[in-house]
Amino acid sequence: MEFRYLGNSGLKVSELVYGNWLTHASQVENDVAMECVRAALDVGITSFDTADAYANTGAEKVLGKALKGQRRESLEIFTKVYWPTGPQGPNDAGLSRKHILESIDGSLRRLKTEYVDLYQAHRYDVETPLEETMQAFADVVRQGKALYIGVSEWNAKQLRAGHALAKQLGIQLISNQPQYSMLWRVIEAEVVPASEELGISQIVWSPIAQGALSGKYLPGAPLPEGTRATDKKGGENTIKRFLADDVLTAVQNLKPVADEAGLDLAQLAVAWVLANPNVSAAIIGASRPEQVVSNAKAAGVSLSPEVLGRIDAVIGDLAERDPARTVSPESRPA
Repeated sequence: MEFRYLGNSGLKVSELVYGNWLTHASQVENDVAMECVRAALDVGITSFDTADAYANTGAEKVLGKALKGQRRESLEIFTKVYWPTGPQGPNDAGLSRKHILESIDGSLRRLKTEYVDLYQAHRYDVETPLEETMQAFADVVRQGKALYIGVSEWNAKQLRAGHALAKQLGIQLISNQPQYSMLWRVIEAEVVPASEELGISQIVWSPIAQGALSGKYLPGAPLPEGTRATDKKGGENTIKRFLADDVLTAVQNLKPVADEAGLDLAQLAVAWVLANPNVSAAIIGASRPEQVVSNAKAAGVSLSPEVLGRIDAVIGDLAERDPARTVSPESRPA
């Protein structure tokens, strides 16, 4: 496993982060979730990402149990706040001072830790003054409940404003967590240049495009049973946009590129996002421990400019690149 600095900070994270969105306390049984976490630890992953909203706080509980007994100082634990939790009352969502300060305490209880290494705004809250949000985050840091602050799916303008306030308040905003893959490149035009200027790096989610880049889905063929595309708990909705026949045909055309690089298609997809210098880490999830072990083989892989060029030629205009697709809800979710 390789390690990279997160933003303009001294914090190093494993370049593969184990994430439990859509899996822990949801798609997989708890004993399998525990096996996946153990597999992540065994391959050298030290960074773990979750959120209070995943399975309505259930995912944090499973992760806290799975990491019990590990040396805390050897781990980097990330969680997030914004989406509705609990009974979803009027203050059970967003980035108000009330919700942030209450949510961090709940997350720490569930994760069974005294602090998280990175506390992230899961989206931008258009209904709360940014000054209120950043002051609350600053207080969380000063109370020792989080070491650093990050965000998720903020656009370039929002990143600039948040970074400026964080600097005034004497805290470090060091990361953004956007969707990023060969098929979803919306951060490249504006978010990445702004982040490079500000000393913010990306922890990207869905590097395999919810599994579409794994090659398991074939154009014109029925969807394989037991995969995310047939999961009625939410998985099928997250992958649907990537299942067009022209996209799946392009994925199959990447197989010779992967073979020559000594990788399978999923490993190629993860290595591709890690080739972006502004990406510090890629989040991988799993429903089976073997997936963790396999995807971990993308760590430390260096793709040549020739390989990157061949990938671009195959994907072509199929990739979504519109920076306007980085967007938060127009109102606070309820």
